[in-house]
Amino acid sequence: MTGPFQLLNPSVLIFLWIPLAACALGIIGIMRAKKILTEFYPRAFKVSPDYTPRRVMLLVLISAAMLLTVFAAARPSWSQSETTVSRKGRDVVFVIDVSRSMLAEDLYPNRLARAKLAVIDALSVIEGDRVALVAFAGTAVVKCPLTLDYSFFRQSIEQLSPDAVSVGGSMIGDALRKTLTDVLAGSSGGYRDIILITDGEDHESYPLKAAEMLGDRDVRLIAIGLGDEDTGKRIPVTDENGNKVFLTYKGQEVWSRLDAATLRQMVASTSGGRYLNVSTGAFDMGEIYFSLIKSQEARFIMEETSIEHEEDFQYFLAPAVILMLIFFAGRWLWPGRRRK
Repeated sequence: MTGPFQLLNPSVLIFLWIPLAACALGIIGIMRAKKILTEFYPRAFKVSPDYTPRRVMLLVLISAAMLLTVFAAARPSWSQSETTVSRKGRDVVFVIDVSRSMLAEDLYPNRLARAKLAVIDALSVIEGDRVALVAFAGTAVVKCPLTLDYSFFRQSIEQLSPDAVSVGGSMIGDALRKTLTDVLAGSSGGYRDIILITDGEDHESYPLKAAEMLGDRDVRLIAIGLGDEDTGKRIPVTDENGNKVFLTYKGQEVWSRLDAATLRQMVASTSGGRYLNVSTGAFDMGEIYFSLIKSQEARFIMEETSIEHEEDFQYFLAPAVILMLIFFAGRWLWPGRRRK
């Protein structure tokens, strides 16, 4: 299929000055050489009648060859082909806890940073599914709606911090309800997953009731529990002098523990729900995603038509090579001047 002419690497055209400069210098050289020969060596040499036409012809050949080479390097294209691809996938929402308890350092460097790195590392496996991001603490905020734009999704993940949500606390139930109403409301039943990454602490937001709503609407919940389940860990904060201290409440240091029991009850309310007790160990989000989501049935998302441009540089490079061969042959077969 033929399309409009375009250059795939137009920046190379900056080198057009080379053949133009060579042509200008060649013309000046021809004029000066003929003047010198006719003025200073009239008896020693007789300029051939075809001396100037020969030099002009050779100059035209080499300049045209250089010009065509530059255009070939600019990757000209006017041939193209259409490819239609049907996309299938699932709708997956990452609901990530950004409350201050996620700053606890029982995972290195802390729970939240570990969660962010894990999701980013899984992006190569996620490709093909629509993904969204909801951050929550005392309230929930949609940071990225369902999208296939993984660059925007990654940027949204990288920007997560406890400051991403204005209200402190930990309201898991509110986050799940907001995900249902603001993110998944327009998607079809089934083929939908919520990956909840949290330490499980909740401040009376009725997370079990929210999980039951997910089950009723055929949304699967996968919960990943981060943090020490036994003794817990203190929550580091920065004081007004920039020093690292630990969060206190009513004069007592706050220790954050993983509430695995609540998370296990929540996933049991959804069909196929899974709880992964990472605790303070290592976990591979890419492997988790592949085994729990990529293995599931996917639905048709969209049909995408892409246009691929084929390079046609050979139509410029081949004439350039031919002109170069004629140039070198002309220099050898067409003598420039004769002795008298």
